[in-house]
Amino acid sequence: MSPVWKNHTGGQRCDPVEIVRPRTLEELVELVNRAEQEGKTLRAAGARHSWSDIALTRGIMVEPDDLSSVELADPAELRPETDGSRLAWVGSGTHLSTLNPRLEELGLALTNMGGYDAQTIAGVISTSTHGSGLAFGPFPDAVRSLELVACRGRALRVEPANGPTDPSKFAAPGVELVQDDERFAAAICGLGTLGLLYRVMLEVRERFWLKEVRTLSTWEKVRSTLTPEGVLGEPGHYELFVNPYAGDDGEHRVLVTMRTDTPEPHDLPEDKLERHPLTELESSLPITGVILRFLARHLPSLIAGRFDSVLEGMTDDDYTNVSYKVFNIGEANALPADSMELGIAVDGRHVEAVDRILKIAAERAKEGIYHTSPFSLRFVAPSRAYASMMYEQPTMMIELIMVTGSRGELALLYGYEEALADLGVRPHWGQFNALKPSQPPRLYPMWDRWMAVARDFNGSGVFSSPFTERVGIS
Repeated sequence: MSPVWKNHTGGQRCDPVEIVRPRTLEELVELVNRAEQEGKTLRAAGARHSWSDIALTRGIMVEPDDLSSVELADPAELRPETDGSRLAWVGSGTHLSTLNPRLEELGLALTNMGGYDAQTIAGVISTSTHGSGLAFGPFPDAVRSLELVACRGRALRVEPANGPTDPSKFAAPGVELVQDDERFAAAICGLGTLGLLYRVMLEVRERFWLKEVRTLSTWEKVRSTLTPEGVLGEPGHYELFVNPYAGDDGEHRVLVTMRTDTPEPHDLPEDKLERHPLTELESSLPITGVILRFLARHLPSLIAGRFDSVLEGMTDDDYTNVSYKVFNIGEANALPADSMELGIAVDGRHVEAVDRILKIAAERAKEGIYHTSPFSLRFVAPSRAYASMMYEQPTMMIELIMVTGSRGELALLYGYEEALADLGVRPHWGQFNALKPSQPPRLYPMWDRWMAVARDFNGSGVFSSPFTERVGIS
């Protein structure tokens, strides 16, 4: 009997012919060669944290957990002008929850990250996962070099033309050094389709501390400030959590979160090193997943009616800790949730997009279809990765979160996507989306060049899947 694979919510399932856990680069090469000889496909699954079908396969499922490692780059391989003290090789199966403490031991840290740390580094890079702050790009833009196995068992180290590896010093048996801007710009957001990632070289920074302040405002008050010349141009990590439904005064409550670098405290009270207990309690609503799913299906208006008090309870005037602990949003990650995320250029359309969402939410609520969570707005610097949602544009990512099993949730989410399509939104590859083959060439200016690299690295079709068929890659 074939094994059953499912994602973290159980909403995506497949029956791979086999599930494997390679441990070395050589095993990845052998795996690709074997799959091609047997006429099977391969798909790497990361931490199963995608809501879309991006990880599904009819062939062999590759789980990279045993490809976990963290080590500083070898100075002997680097160009003389390259500072290797902030470069770390990270195994593709390394979970962020493992990576962050290891970097801390080395006196280092990720420059930015999202609010969750269970994903693998390969997963967050391959789908352009991100944090918030217009000065900070998504995960692919932290990559300086990567090693993968492409079709026909080719082991490649891929870098920009001026990449960190010195060609005259490169001596990795069986690995070809490819220093080419276009292939690198494609490979750093490869959607699981350009090969099996072995490891990536990340540029990190020195260990640092953050101070997080959460305050309450309204969408009507903050909307005009969301410009690069306004609050988005200030240093730090800025994001919003928006109630889709207006209060009695007609305004939509918003939790405003600002995280800024702060000197390491040496006399901070212990209670300031953790988020306020009420914050954690309110962010988890607070009810069990079973009850929450029941309410979302049968009494969603009760959930929506609590959003203002939830946001108010999440306010906090001073939470300070080492960076990765502040980035992680905590107990809210344990809620049974589904999500769609839409990226839109920060050029005025981003404000219009939110206005439309609020209007749609109000209209659908009259029909008994409720958005069962506030939604988040995060801001990301332009990316150089051809297939990144942030490619060449400062971007606002709208994360539309729903309690799993909410009444009419997919119709509501896909309705948002359709209603915002004319604004040029780019759906997150790893979250619910209804992308069709006609859309990526229109949404991504360098899509033809990404596809050219795909034809090279996936020439045999060994990395094709139901996802690549759906979105027109294969």
